[in-house]
Amino acid sequence: MKKVYANATEALDGILRDGMLIAAGGFGLCGIPELLLQAIKESGVKDLTFASNNAGVDDFGIGILLQTRQVKKMISSYVGENAEFMRQYLSGELELEFTPQGTLAERMRAGGAGIPGFYTKTGVGTVIAEGKEHKEFNGETYILEDGIFADLAIVKAWKADDTGNLVFRKTARNFNVPAATCGKICVAEVEEIVPRGSLDPDCIHLPGIYVHRVIQGQHEKRIEQRTTRKKEKA
Repeated sequence: MKKVYANATEALDGILRDGMLIAAGGFGLCGIPELLLQAIKESGVKDLTFASNNAGVDDFGIGILLQTRQVKKMISSYVGENAEFMRQYLSGELELEFTPQGTLAERMRAGGAGIPGFYTKTGVGTVIAEGKEHKEFNGETYILEDGIFADLAIVKAWKADDTGNLVFRKTARNFNVPAATCGKICVAEVEEIVPRGSLDPDCIHLPGIYVHRVIQGQHEKRIEQRTTRKKEKA
């Protein structure tokens, strides 16, 4: 089965459609599948729902799809750093399912494991719990959260082989692993595709069984919040 494709557009060919639920990896600006997001933008698909920790910034990450009004709903835990996100949400143009960060990661992981729902204490007594089933365990109240079963997962890794085994670099592991597992189809972009057998099996973070298509590309290294101090005088 062919898994390596020439570019993001080819890798998404025949997959994209209006109204999809897409799980996207990344945390802040780290580990964002930027090439696949650009290809989604260029495809023109609309009414998309994204399950992602955040929406990047105004001109990077999912933010580029907010600019073109291709996103209908966000399932996110962090909504800062993106002025257009805030504007659309406050004006009622964008739906938001606000989800605590750990809950979001577990919802993705649960979907990848075929688990339709789980109970958690996180969010009990807050707006997060409104409309959700409550249940007591050992005298403690929990709320029911649904697993996320995405139509498509898009992730960014450091290395891959041609069978789709992935290695992530440091913080880029973040939401990429659970996002990848919860998609019916997973497309990964990587910095380097290496020969089969060259990856140490103990260092593979995501087995190729979860990955259907892979592309290699050049990626931009951005810093979300640059904090510096003036150089001290000699």
